[in-house]
Amino acid sequence: MPYTPILATLGYVMSPDGQQVLLIHRNTRADDHHLGKYNGLGGKLEPDEDIVAGLKREICEEAGIACEAVELSGTISWPGFGKQGEDWFGFIFKITRYSGIPFTENPEGTLAWVSIDQVLDLPLWEGDHYFLPLVFSDDPRQFHGVMPYKDGKPVGWSVSLI
Repeated sequence: MPYTPILATLGYVMSPDGQQVLLIHRNTRADDHHLGKYNGLGGKLEPDEDIVAGLKREICEEAGIACEAVELSGTISWPGFGKQGEDWFGFIFKITRYSGIPFTENPEGTLAWVSIDQVLDLPLWEGDHYFLPLVFSDDPRQFHGVMPYKDGKPVGWSVSLI
């Protein structure tokens, strides 16, 4: 059977000095699968857009800013991650330059600048602890990982760096 995951973007908007990242605290919708967690910005890819266009659209919708420089940090396959056990495949980006002033909130939650060294102390998806150090690393290699989920928890993690 072919693997047909939901394709998505996940973007981490960096402050101009690279010391902070813009995150969303998903704290507004009771039915939100991510309720209470902090996350990067992004979402599902539309059928008529490439992955970078999808990232830029999502960042504009969620933060009100225009991406001017993006870097692909890596990809992650999340079998079983969705609310109903759907498979997801995410393209993980760092946004290193943008224009505009970011929103302070959107319909999904509150946006906040967080120091890179404090990100892992926030309420995150458990699996974020595996890949976020790779996103914020100085290592220029991309990562490509697989993180199967079962009942809302990661049950494995394998990664290749290129």
